[in-house]
Amino acid sequence: MSSRHGIFITEDSTALTVPITGYSAVQVVIGTAPVNMLDDPSGAVNVPIMATKALEAMEKLGYCMDFSRYTLCQSMCVTSNLYQVAPVVYINVLDPVKHKKALEKTEVKADALRAVVEIMGILREGLAVSAGETELILSEDYTISYDVDGYLVISLVAGGKGAGAESISVTGYVLDPDAVTKDDIIGAYDPGTGKETGMELIRQVYPRFGIVPSVALAPGYSQIPEVGIALSAKMANINGVFKGIALLDLDTEKARKYTDCKDVKESSGFALEFSYPLWPCFKAGELIFAASAVVGALMSYVDADNDDVPSVSPSNKLMGITGTCLADGTEIIMDQDQASAVNMFGVATAFNSNGWRLWGNYTGAFPAVTDAKDMWLPVRRMFNWQGNTFIQTYLSKVDDPMNWRLVESIVDSENIRCAAFAPDKWAGASIEYTAEDNPDTDILAGKMTFRQHIAPYTPAQEIVNILNYDVSMLRTALTGEGGE
Repeated sequence: MSSRHGIFITEDSTALTVPITGYSAVQVVIGTAPVNMLDDPSGAVNVPIMATKALEAMEKLGYCMDFSRYTLCQSMCVTSNLYQVAPVVYINVLDPVKHKKALEKTEVKADALRAVVEIMGILREGLAVSAGETELILSEDYTISYDVDGYLVISLVAGGKGAGAESISVTGYVLDPDAVTKDDIIGAYDPGTGKETGMELIRQVYPRFGIVPSVALAPGYSQIPEVGIALSAKMANINGVFKGIALLDLDTEKARKYTDCKDVKESSGFALEFSYPLWPCFKAGELIFAASAVVGALMSYVDADNDDVPSVSPSNKLMGITGTCLADGTEIIMDQDQASAVNMFGVATAFNSNGWRLWGNYTGAFPAVTDAKDMWLPVRRMFNWQGNTFIQTYLSKVDDPMNWRLVESIVDSENIRCAAFAPDKWAGASIEYTAEDNPDTDILAGKMTFRQHIAPYTPAQEIVNILNYDVSMLRTALTGEGGE
């Protein structure tokens, strides 16, 4: 008898059922955020938080411009200033209970009842403020807030004990993003408490929000081999049924020039079909982003502009950046030839051709794997999307009577649905139910098998124009006489 209960990719349902396509490139971003800015910092730790706009994410997680230490802010900035895309799911692993350090006594000037402590990450809990030898009381003598730079702002209350102070001193604790390790990002499951952390929380996205987390990234951390490999593994099997793509950054401390990408990718273990390796970092003015933060938003934008179908590659799309660099800011300038060489390692990059463009159609599996569905990013994503869509559309039919009416409704509905995407989104698709795929033993065990054929378009990776010198045209132009 069958031990499985559900749909496991390759099925379809009911006559004219409305398909639940969802969002084709919902990003799940794992990293660190300045949660000290929140009233309840611990409430934003190791829990998926969905934001329908960047401002909402900033309100729920805090925001500052220190992108190297507060990595989730990269995606908030990109989805606010480079691409307007939503929703995005954020998972913050920076725990103010676990990742903190003492704040040495710091004295700052007070001007017009206002003092700014220019130190990132100061926590509300444990904060002590004094004016000289006088300890001040929160709400009675002062209030606190955070400015746009993430600095603590202390506003002295007129009439309070610190109202006339020219300076104040503070002690307490600050967040320590440097204490976050690869294990915090990878996460774990505690069998005693049932609590999940880090990327284990990807599992919760669909049950919580009803959307498939089809693009995952961990800017600032995915260059760590263990993190990148684990993230790819998660995207190959989401909730036991769905599939997605992991955006992985190569370590720019190791890959300092384009010819290093092959060895760094291979030594990192990023030769995976459910991954899209990227190099180097991207710049927008003085801001430096992990490539994954920019490409995740670009991918969502391209999909949304294509009727929420991932059939178009993000490659060769203008990115809204101003340059490429290493994580330390060292500028990288490549031409098309060098960028294409990086592509041949199975790594995407960017170069400037009347605007900075993403460049690369291959998944991490290339060049070791040459199966079209696994080597081409848009084809791999179309297979993911079709499987995910099928499951969401027809899950309601699980446990219905397994009769011919059910078979016909699935076949008819799916063929009608798929035909609507041809020829623009793919060359075609069809589904069938055959006796060969459904022996009596399977029928008695309650198992139905459909066989679906889909034909996503491969990207136009290479366009060739053969030029030749036509001497007869020259002769005609000079003599007026035609040639043979």
